[in-house]
Order: sequence, then C-alpha cells, then structure tokens
Amino acid sequence: MNGISILAVAAAFAQGVESGGLEAAGDVTLLGLFLQAGLIVKLVMIGLLAASIWTWAIIVDKVILYARTRKQLDRFEEVFWSGRSLEELYRSLADRTPTGMGALFVSAMREWKKSYERGASSPIGLQARIEKVMDVSLAREIDRLERRLGFLASVGSVAVYVGLFGTVIGIMTSFQAIAGSKSTNLAVVAPGIAEALMATALGLLAAIPALVAYNKLSNDVAKIAARLEGFADEFSAILSRQIDERTGRQG
Repeated sequence: MNGISILAVAAAFAQGVESGGLEAAGDVTLLGLFLQAGLIVKLVMIGLLAASIWTWAIIVDKVILYARTRKQLDRFEEVFWSGRSLEELYRSLADRTPTGMGALFVSAMREWKKSYERGASSPIGLQARIEKVMDVSLAREIDRLERRLGFLASVGSVAVYVGLFGTVIGIMTSFQAIAGSKSTNLAVVAPGIAEALMATALGLLAAIPALVAYNKLSNDVAKIAARLEGFADEFSAILSRQIDERTGRQG
C-alpha cells in the first residue's frame, strides 16, 4: 500500500507541474508578457524597443552617408588632380553647398580671393587665415559625420543596465506573487520570471548592435577625417607656393 501511495502522490505531483507548466506556457508570449507586465516593466520594454529601432535607423543612415561621402571624396580627388584650374573648379562649386573636400577647398579659395581683392600684403597672415578657415571647415565636416554617434555609445553602455532594472522588477513581481498565493507553483512563478528575461533580452537587443555599430562607424569617421586632413595639408602647401610666387612677382 505504501508503494502504491507514493506512486499515486508522485503521479499527482507530476500532473500538477505539467498542468501548471502548460498554463504558464499559454501566458509566455511576447504580447502576453507585455500586457501582463507591470507599469514600470512596460515602460522599460517600450523604452528599450524604441531605442533599438532608433539605433538601427541611425546605423542605416550612417552606413549610407559614409558610403556616399567616400564616393564624393574619390570623385573630388579625381577632378582636383586632373589638372583642372583652381579658379574653374572654384566657380563650379562656389554656388553650391559642397561637403567633404569640396567644403575645405571652397572655404580656402574664398579666403584666398577675398584677401587678394582687399590687397593683402602679408603672405604669412594670408597663409594663417587660409589654414584657419580650412580647420574650421574640417571641424564642421567631422561634426556632421559624427552626429548622433553619441546616441549609439549611450545605448551600448546604458541599455544593458536598463534591461537589468526591468529584470529586477520582474523578479520582485515573481516573489510578490509567490508570497501572495503562498504557492511555488510554476504558473505563479513563470510570468514574472518571463517578464524579467524579456526585459533583459530587449536590453541586449538594443545594446549589442549599438556598441558594435558605434565602434565600426567611429573607425569609418576616423578614416574619412584622415583623408580630409591629408587634403587640407596638401592644398595648404599648394596655396603656400602660389602665395610665394605672387609675392616674388610683386617684389
């Protein structure tokens, strides 16, 4: 009889666990978890999902922008070193809003022309002004390329902790449910734990792509900035030779 009683109790326990697991499994859907979550956990989930969507929007935008910028740099360098006169190239770009090397070129040529139209007499001062305006243009171009990358860095470093916050709230909900029902049945424990795991998953979903993309895109910006700085140095040397030639002829 004792053996039969033990088997009956074990079978009843297994059936209870199975039925509790099936009941919990019916609630463990993404929409179900969100709807049954508390207000704080819902806000965490919405915030992380919004951050993830915005992160991918920035990533796609920056990938397209950097690819287009590299093509523009290639085209400008091809035209610039083709032997075309600086005056002709300046006239073709002056009425537009150039970017990249074009912006550096136009700013330097504009300062060059203004200085000679006003009768600049100091070659050293002219060279310094040209370098200054190119530095300002370079800083603007880099700022344009780096715009919104800080958001990716913030999401990559903060989203995990926000998800962990949601996890803690979910676990607290589970313990409160256990205390209120005075039962450790799987149907009581599972929803809160599932909420906690979902918040963690959303935190990782937002943080990992943001961090990887930030490192990759920052490296791309550094390469483009190096090309722009190299062009600024080369063009500054070209204008310096032009200034020396004009000064020599005037002397």
